Amino acid sequence: MRVTTVMMIGAGALALMACRDDGGVSAGTPVARGARAVAALHSASGADVGRATATEVAGGLRVTVDAKALPPGTHGAHIHTTGRCDPPGFETAGGHWNPLMKKHGSMNPQGPHEGDMPNLVIDSGGRGTVAAVIPGATMAGLLDTDGAALVIHANPDDLATDPSGNSGARIACGVFQPS
Repeated sequence: MRVTTVMMIGAGALALMACRDDGGVSAGTPVARGARAVAALHSASGADVGRATATEVAGGLRVTVDAKALPPGTHGAHIHTTGRCDPPGFETAGGHWNPLMKKHGSMNPQGPHEGDMPNLVIDSGGRGTVAAVIPGATMAGLLDTDGAALVIHANPDDLATDPSGNSGARIACGVFQPS
């Protein structure tokens, strides 16, 4: 009975794939020869605290943050609108990347910003990773005339409060560069 059920579910999934008009490529699938940008992340003191990578994928951009040497706990992580990271507060990175003029947060019915990402959880050893696919985002939009930065905040993002999710001070920043 279980084998029959599994076979029927598999056949149904294949039938649905055949109905798609995107050639069977799902959102988030890597794009052959897709563009890539990398941001070296630094603390206010200039210490290396990891990197963020943006990669073109089907239907948008995949952004991955690999952090190290950060305080343990949960931290907001966002793409900010300007490619500048002047310490100590990194205010030069501007606000969240928001070309569609939405409200902040995945839990906000009028959101999210393109730059909103899930929270970054840093373990007791100071390391953490988070990734997200940003639907509809493009490398050209990310690397526009004033660029973009990835910012890590001191506190968790509540995923709802506009404009920044109450995520606190900016503790790390990196400017995206084509790679």
